[in-house]
Amino acid sequence: MTTIISIALLSFFSHFIVLTTAQQDFIYHLCYNDVGNYTSTSSYDTNLKTLLSNLTSDPKVDYGYYTSSEGQNPNRVNALGLCRADVKPDSCRTCLNNATILLRKLCPNQKEAYGYNDGCILRYANRSMFGINQDSDFSIFMCNPSNATDNYNEVLDGLMRRLRGKATAGDSRRKFAAGTVAALFQTVYGFAQCMPDLAEQDCDDCLEKAISSIPRLCNNRIGGRIIKLSCNVRYENYRFYDDVVLDSLSSSPPAASPSNTSSSQGNGNSTSRTVIIVAVSIGAFIAILVLICIYFMVRRSKKTIETDQPEAKDDDDEIKPIESLQFNFNTIRLATDNFSIANKLGQGGFGSVYKGKLPNGQDIAVKRLSMDSGQGDLEFKNEVLLVAKLQHRNLVRLLGFSLEKKERLLVYEFLPNRSLDYLLFDTNESVHLNWVMRHKIIGGIARGLLYLHEDSRLRIIHRDLKASNILLDEELNPKISDFGMARLFVVDQTQSNTSRIVGTYGYMAPEYAMHGQFSIKSDVFSFGILVLEIVSGKKNNSVFDEENAHDLLSYAWKNWRDGTAFNLADPILNNGSRNEIMRCIHIGLLCVQENVADRPTMASVVVMLNSYSSSLPFPSKPPLLINTRGSSEIHLREYSSEATRSNEGGNNSIQQSVNEASITELYPR
Repeated sequence: MTTIISIALLSFFSHFIVLTTAQQDFIYHLCYNDVGNYTSTSSYDTNLKTLLSNLTSDPKVDYGYYTSSEGQNPNRVNALGLCRADVKPDSCRTCLNNATILLRKLCPNQKEAYGYNDGCILRYANRSMFGINQDSDFSIFMCNPSNATDNYNEVLDGLMRRLRGKATAGDSRRKFAAGTVAALFQTVYGFAQCMPDLAEQDCDDCLEKAISSIPRLCNNRIGGRIIKLSCNVRYENYRFYDDVVLDSLSSSPPAASPSNTSSSQGNGNSTSRTVIIVAVSIGAFIAILVLICIYFMVRRSKKTIETDQPEAKDDDDEIKPIESLQFNFNTIRLATDNFSIANKLGQGGFGSVYKGKLPNGQDIAVKRLSMDSGQGDLEFKNEVLLVAKLQHRNLVRLLGFSLEKKERLLVYEFLPNRSLDYLLFDTNESVHLNWVMRHKIIGGIARGLLYLHEDSRLRIIHRDLKASNILLDEELNPKISDFGMARLFVVDQTQSNTSRIVGTYGYMAPEYAMHGQFSIKSDVFSFGILVLEIVSGKKNNSVFDEENAHDLLSYAWKNWRDGTAFNLADPILNNGSRNEIMRCIHIGLLCVQENVADRPTMASVVVMLNSYSSSLPFPSKPPLLINTRGSSEIHLREYSSEATRSNEGGNNSIQQSVNEASITELYPR
């Protein structure tokens, strides 16, 4: 699995105690349901049992970090355990040994699992984990509910960045730092720690990401934790760690080699002088070599500049990295049988989509964009490069592009199971979507949307999240499509003959539909509608109560208010987990609240979907949506409350497609 889940815990209970050796439940755990399962009699199960039983068996490891592997691919298992730096060795081993038992009980057949408690972290998987910074898409945050004083955030930031530098400079046994700083009327205690096998730069990157997210996730709170797969930070207004242990570790000198310990004082002084002389000589020699290298590099660079000067007008020289993504137009034309009608998958606002097959046998989906996007070739290529860098298992992957004269083609991975609406709203096909599969789809969409909002190189607001824009791969894993198209067009253009913005009634947040105001919470609203559709198996404009003409949203709210929310569930889900179904309905209603501030972030949603120990707030009444039966597609003027039908060439309908274009606003990080 290349994607790592991002999590956010909205609250936690602070305990003013130091860790004991008693068995602890996990504060948070995650069973990775989308990376494969194993059976109790499989080789993977045998390897996992052997690995976990021996994980802490090495008596030489007294620094709280254990790594080990067992078996051969495809049944190879890797595991790591990291204790908080102030946990003593015996307590550390006890914590991890208890964690190995508990995590297997909580995740009885998942190949990958993660558990976190106050003293140690345990993780195992059938993929490489050691020495790799895997934190781009994963974070757990816990915030103390009490508010801080005025200057608390300022002194906190200085403390955490100081600790970051100390932790990063650690060795391969420990990368940690702890310290305090005085705030108004109180003291702030902080802690930072990385996986010891991380490179210094990777540790620094991980901690920087964690510390930078504190103002966003735990703003103005007296305590909080940010836990990532490769590092973690914590701060409180009380001493939450054993500073006696930490002081002893900080003051301990590095282990001396046997030769040094057996040397006499006189020999030591003589050796020191010899070492100094040799070091100075070597240093001088290296300095001379460096100067010589710099001299020749400068000469070479000048010569290169002079040689390349006449060709500086060639735009392609400025975009060398993009060339690996460029397809020959004739290759794509042949792959799609000259864009034949038989290969056409659908029609969207930005152009048509065709299925194709490359000479190497790879299936592709080709989007043939409108003839004039308003951009130059160089800008178009650079935009494609930005979109291609957005990589997540729950986003449709852009493979490349083709650019010839006015023809602009985008080449995507081909997904054989079409779009979610095709399966979900067809009575014959929906029987293949049991609750386990639907819950998996909901979780995948949430993680993909969270990546766009929080963890991608560009902050992306999708603005057209709907069932037809969720494509499904061979294993019915969901992939959000059309998440970066607006970067390829001028700001106010979505089609060659209109400057209006495409949206879909029923999925659109009221503040966007009526006033053109959008934010990440607009996507959260759309996600909430989508969740209710997946649970019910009905479109958002379906009639649930003929007498009262309830649509999906009003029907869901009526039943929630009356205590009969399970009535919303698709009848074929009777064998599904009632608790999970009810929780998803609850989450869906939280996402569609009329007040933007009341809606959760996608980070919170991911936690709600994966954690059942925390209670959910009570939702407020959703907005009254405009009845749009007949045709769900509309166009809206940017920042205008006027909603009008498109009337292009007398045709009042817009054909829905498997890969319809969306509107996206991207904010650089």
